[in-house]
Amino acid sequence: MESAAPQTPVQALEALQNAYSRFLDALPEARRASLGEAIGFFLRSDGNPKLGSLVDAFAEDLPVHVEALKTRLAACPAEEADRLATQALELMLLYPRPKDGATEFSLAAFEGFAAPLLPFLAPARRAELAERYREQKNIVLWHVSNEYEGACYCENCEKAFRVWLKKRYGTIDNLNRLWNTRFWGHTFYDWDEIVAPSMVSEHFEEARSMYQAITLDYKRFNSDSMLANYQAEAEAIRAQIPDALITTNFMGAYKPLDYKKWAASLEVISWDNYPAEGADSAAAAMNHDLMRGLKNGQPFLLMEQTPSTCNWLNDNRLKRPGVMRLLSYQAVAHGADTVMFFQMRRSRAGCEKFHGAVIDHAGHGNTRVFRECQALGMELKALGKAVVGARVPAKAALIFDWDTWWALECSAGPSVRLNYLDEFQNYYRALSKLHIPVDIIGMEDDFCGYELIAAPLLYMVKNGVSERLEEFVRTGGTAVFSYLSGYVDENDRITLGGYPGKLRELCGIWVEETDSLPETEQNSFCYEGELYPAGLLCDIMHTEGAEVLARYREDFYAGTPIITRNQYGDGLAYYVGTRSGEDFYLRFFADRCKEKGLRTASHDTVETAAALSEKGIEITVREKDGVEYLFLLNHSGKRQELAVSAGGTDLLSGREIHGGEAFAIDAAGVMLVKAAE
Repeated sequence: MESAAPQTPVQALEALQNAYSRFLDALPEARRASLGEAIGFFLRSDGNPKLGSLVDAFAEDLPVHVEALKTRLAACPAEEADRLATQALELMLLYPRPKDGATEFSLAAFEGFAAPLLPFLAPARRAELAERYREQKNIVLWHVSNEYEGACYCENCEKAFRVWLKKRYGTIDNLNRLWNTRFWGHTFYDWDEIVAPSMVSEHFEEARSMYQAITLDYKRFNSDSMLANYQAEAEAIRAQIPDALITTNFMGAYKPLDYKKWAASLEVISWDNYPAEGADSAAAAMNHDLMRGLKNGQPFLLMEQTPSTCNWLNDNRLKRPGVMRLLSYQAVAHGADTVMFFQMRRSRAGCEKFHGAVIDHAGHGNTRVFRECQALGMELKALGKAVVGARVPAKAALIFDWDTWWALECSAGPSVRLNYLDEFQNYYRALSKLHIPVDIIGMEDDFCGYELIAAPLLYMVKNGVSERLEEFVRTGGTAVFSYLSGYVDENDRITLGGYPGKLRELCGIWVEETDSLPETEQNSFCYEGELYPAGLLCDIMHTEGAEVLARYREDFYAGTPIITRNQYGDGLAYYVGTRSGEDFYLRFFADRCKEKGLRTASHDTVETAAALSEKGIEITVREKDGVEYLFLLNHSGKRQELAVSAGGTDLLSGREIHGGEAFAIDAAGVMLVKAAE
């Protein structure tokens, strides 16, 4: 629809009023109030961006809140009215139109990641900051935004999704082919027919889709859209400061954003560690290792942690004395080169007024929390750069993939209880309890240098990955796969010819069927003389050259293989066809580590490491300039007696530790032992 260009911002504002009068009607009362407050904030700001052709380009598609401005505009001089209207338009270009309840609004950021002016306005603000502070020598790192999160389904994002799809697939025919849209007569004849997947379109449950390909791609688009916003702001900073180091704070294993893809755009990874209530120490350790792995083992920054308590859990317990120090050193033990907190001072009001801080509402340093933070700071200062830049010498790796996570959990079947992160943690926790240094890598990363690679729930096998896994095993590596592996390609299309698809030859098996067991039922199997449970999913398989290590004991598939081992070249490929319990994973990976001669962090046997883990002792190692630094962390809540094979000097206490001799470590205690050179 063609229309004459508005002559002034005031005229533009008036022209948009009728077109979007339904915008306010669609909003709940509380949302109207918050939008009005936000507009008020912009009216008090002193920015005055030039609209230029942007008003003309988007005049037909902008949500507008006009009524609150009319009286004020009418009473203002013309120049002032233009300024206020311009600022109102700036805000309105950032807000999406709601779409029948399908929009998810974020809590602490602008909604609509594909809003028309966001790529212009946010970088402009960042450029102003960079220009102002570019000569400041004490700024060593630029931090963009805060905890990018959420998803949006507004019309702005829906239109941008179509543009994203055109770039990815080129033609509508290619999209139809790769999405297999012939199923259920879903063929698209025009890009505009594609809508954002939600409960009003493709989903039959909030997390599960009737058309997985479109849901998978929308998750990719959502992550890419926020990444594009980050990149635009980072580029604005680099335009002023070409050698600027730039980051943003991640949130561990956060499902909506593909941090592996984001990592290339950050000079250093930083993340916020807020362990879930009741989480064990291995859960936080896994997140640290995941963050370290995003940039191939490069040390990361612990950007946020609470010094005392959170404010969003059901029960926000205080960190007991010593626990903040323990968790800080756990981050360092897994590759952190900084320890930082949120927040410095407790907010007087607002959502985070009860969130912990270094300085409490009392306003002075005479508190337990302040003293603990102060003591940690002094300890880290004394430690200096001893472990800064040190790497984790891992010979074992776990493959983690966001596309696989998304595709697996939006699928209709085979079980609503399928949880990618849970199964991944089963594998990680076993290696952690054996004190085996482990990297968490992506499918695209280099497999060379590892002796053991495990890929739990490798449901999706991307182009070229199976060939690289074959080469890894052929040249002597050991690979471990779980049930439901190798099923689909990047577009969630089944790889035909029998499961596990492109991994079939490598594993030497054919999976004929998969039985989904209710939560109240389980099968069982014997492995190395011990009985273990088989639950959730049970792959029913036939060997095609593989050796059977264990068989099902019950049901019509009793006697069929459940765990197999296949010799492939100089290496071995294992397939574990079910979900079992913690005892099994511990025993299974202990055998694999012994088989490969993998060394524990403390140079002890895997049996000794497992016994120490039972006492709540976590042991990790970092290496720098050929020197090992051993971290011993006591998560048990009580004093423990132990002995380890590695010896050296505890850099925190000055105490000498002699290999094989018993010593004590206090509850929440930490030791950082530098090995004798």
